[in-house]
Amino acid sequence: MQKKLQQKFTDIFQKYATDSSLEKKFWQEIEKQYSSKKRHYHTLLHLENLFGELEPIKEKLEDWDTIQFSVFYHDIIYKSFKSNNEEESASLAAERLREIGYPEEKIVKCKNQILATKAHNFDDNDTNYFTDADLSVLGKDWATYAIYYQQIRKEYSLYPDFLYNNGRKKVLEHFLDMESIFKTEYFRNKYENQARLNIEKELQILDK
Repeated sequence: MQKKLQQKFTDIFQKYATDSSLEKKFWQEIEKQYSSKKRHYHTLLHLENLFGELEPIKEKLEDWDTIQFSVFYHDIIYKSFKSNNEEESASLAAERLREIGYPEEKIVKCKNQILATKAHNFDDNDTNYFTDADLSVLGKDWATYAIYYQQIRKEYSLYPDFLYNNGRKKVLEHFLDMESIFKTEYFRNKYENQARLNIEKELQILDK
């Protein structure tokens, strides 16, 4: 898995820069962050799963290069006790992309896509597909979803049950209150119904 991800990063990096030592440095930073022992869900496997969702629909996307960078950097900073992970990740992505001379307008797009995984307030075609892919785990089969929510709990192991459960329920209820969890027709058709069933089931477990 890591080799495949590294090759994807190499391919996209080398479209814009030729400095192999910088490429190695950037990849090692990504690998180290997503391989942290404190991570259980937001790992390299999460990146692989995102690529698995987005690669089959590349023809629907306007700027595949930027989306690839957004995948690699959207959770590069992830601390469960912090509320500004997305902002920090977006800032680091912009810094790294400027180092390889990535076009500034595309850097802005990348930052907005990363920030949208938190606020969901950037509404354009590519960003909608990207954030939908990021939420796709919600609509997987129950066995996969159950592993996901257990992994999330491990990432928040710092918090006692009564605090974690209340916060988690607010997040899940927010999803159920949305007219549609997924913004694109493609992901709505693929995952919306199962996502709602999964979320309702997790809420029942949290209420026990």
